[in-house]
Amino acid sequence: MKIEKDRVVRFHYTVSEQGSEPLETSEGREPLAILIGHNNIIPGLEKAMEGREAGDKFEVDVAAADAYGARQDGLTQRVPKKYFKDTKLEVGMQAVLQTNFGPRAVTIQKIGMSVVDVDLNHPMSGKDLHFAVEIVDVREGGKEEIEHGHVHGDGGHAH
Repeated sequence: MKIEKDRVVRFHYTVSEQGSEPLETSEGREPLAILIGHNNIIPGLEKAMEGREAGDKFEVDVAAADAYGARQDGLTQRVPKKYFKDTKLEVGMQAVLQTNFGPRAVTIQKIGMSVVDVDLNHPMSGKDLHFAVEIVDVREGGKEEIEHGHVHGDGGHAH
């Protein structure tokens, strides 16, 4: 079964900045499960998957514009320290901030007595990425998954 819109793909991936050591991998964990055609992963990677099948292994370079976009200057915010609960904060570290739109990865820029300045750019924004991908399996998306726009159950979203 080929990968196309409204199909669920489970896959392993390793991502690195082009020419660098891996930043993140799913090896040793459950594969990632996504519903194709619903903006669940970066556009450049989704496009590279189209037409492939279970068992396929491939590598693809994805320019920043088709990944997490360009870095935006001035995309910083001052946040009360209490939102980071028990995290030991250090300048330059990544932290996850719970927002009205769900969790968001931020980079700590400055730490004050009661407030923290964070950079809201995605940590991989502005980077040209390299992905090594292995397609584990492909199946038809269920009616409810397609209506909701994401995978349910194994490797997906639980309501």
